Amino acid sequence: MEQKPWLRSYPQGVPHEIDPDQYTSLTQLLEESFRKHADRPFSVCMERWMSYRQLDELSKSLGAWLQSRGLEPGARVAIMLPNVPQFAVAMAAVLRAGYTCVNVNPLYTARELEHQLKDSGATALIILENFCHTLEEALPHTGVRHVVVTAMGDLLGTVYGQWITFAVRHVAKMVPAYRLSLADGRTVTPFPVAVSEGSQRNLQPTQQTLDSIAFLQYTGGTTGLSKGAVLTHRNVVAAILQAEAWFHPALNRVGDVSRTNSIAALPLYHIFALTLCFLAIRSGAHMTLVPNPRDIGKFVEVLKKRPFHMLPAVNTLFNALLQHPQFRSVDFSQLYVSQAGGMAASAGTARQWRQTTGCVMVEGWGMSETCAIGTNNPLDATDFSGTIGLPLPSIDVAIKDDAGRSLPIGERGEICIKGPNVTPGYYDKPEENAKAFTPDGYLRTGDIGEMDARGYTRIVDRKKDMILVSGFNVYPNELENVISLCPGVVECAAIGIPDEKQGEAIKVFVVKNDPTLTEEGVASHCRQNLTGYKMPKYIEFRDELPKSNVGKILRRELRAAD
Repeated sequence: MEQKPWLRSYPQGVPHEIDPDQYTSLTQLLEESFRKHADRPFSVCMERWMSYRQLDELSKSLGAWLQSRGLEPGARVAIMLPNVPQFAVAMAAVLRAGYTCVNVNPLYTARELEHQLKDSGATALIILENFCHTLEEALPHTGVRHVVVTAMGDLLGTVYGQWITFAVRHVAKMVPAYRLSLADGRTVTPFPVAVSEGSQRNLQPTQQTLDSIAFLQYTGGTTGLSKGAVLTHRNVVAAILQAEAWFHPALNRVGDVSRTNSIAALPLYHIFALTLCFLAIRSGAHMTLVPNPRDIGKFVEVLKKRPFHMLPAVNTLFNALLQHPQFRSVDFSQLYVSQAGGMAASAGTARQWRQTTGCVMVEGWGMSETCAIGTNNPLDATDFSGTIGLPLPSIDVAIKDDAGRSLPIGERGEICIKGPNVTPGYYDKPEENAKAFTPDGYLRTGDIGEMDARGYTRIVDRKKDMILVSGFNVYPNELENVISLCPGVVECAAIGIPDEKQGEAIKVFVVKNDPTLTEEGVASHCRQNLTGYKMPKYIEFRDELPKSNVGKILRRELRAAD
């Protein structure tokens, strides 16, 4: 096989390699950007702006306060926040103070939260008060000694911020009662107090290197207990530079990339949005923070406020926007990048997205273990490709068999990846790490795919989701892509269920927006587009499909309930 056949398919202006060693740490990259872009806006949330200078000063103060708690160098500090200005402040503070960020899904149950805090060894936590009732139950069973509690309005200005906090607490009643235990010398400090006390101190320099751990990024846990992917400073710096190399040729259409407005609706604790947040910081661009993208009506109102240039989303979010009656009144004239990731994008959604916005949906692929970066379609694409695109600069992708041997072009096997953005392994999981890598150092992703002669990779499915019908492999992604093109289908999911005759039979769950669509209508569409053994035996209409907190359809829940 030709070495790196994808390089011949690279768009003009995209380098083949990046050099993370130009920085000594991720912290150096952050602080350099804060100085360079001090007077530029960093974020806007509920029409309240934060500049890079404010981000610099606030994170420096919070970092100094964390250091005053006597945490060990490299200590794990958990962050349990939605997309509010406090997130970036907390993240930068933890890194600048010489500690490791542990991002926590704010919607976790007490059981899930307890597992992550214990598994990571977190000794401090920064949390929005809305979720403290969950922490109350988990906290006594963890090693967390210091809790910083923030309110929704803490960084939204004195008067407006106080009003927002009052409204969230007493009008919307979104802050359930809680009482955090102070046993064993545990401290609980309001966010403004921590920042104020820290502002009286100096942030002490740290001994970080590119090999220091920046994040423990927990995987979604869709196959069991979540585990922490170790992301070093080098991993994250590399991912930022890879994203910059790939996206900037398209974002140059803005004129000055530092004027780019990126929409941050996906949760920043998730690796997809987190990496794009770092890209904005590196570019001196700003982000529009959307704390609750599930409220599609309010989200659409935010999009109407000002031109935006980059919209990253999962397929279900693109779909939800398209279904909203006001979405078509948004100004898309400066939307240059519609970046799909996090789950498979469907051809039906992509087609409707382009018809509505005039912008081609570009699909990419990555994992928590790769800092969200892996492959992406070229940003100058004129149509949705149905593939996950090309490996980004300095990344090697190989299609391998179960023994770790690389397969020829066009053959199906496990997608394996190597590069400076790829995790060195899972935290405190030596047995998992032994299974996770091939003998020649590639990370096994669990995705089944095939690469063509141009270097484009197509995912055919996850290993565990493959359906075996009478000895034939059937891949749910393929079925879902076909069915998504059926008129009247909003979204769908395919699973295998036990069948005495075939081993497994195919069952499809469909959400529709056309009340006249019938099971026979879906079946007829399938017959026209799928070979016999791929035909669903059962079709069930649902009002909605179970999804993770980042919008992935959970096939395992459909299997468990069936």
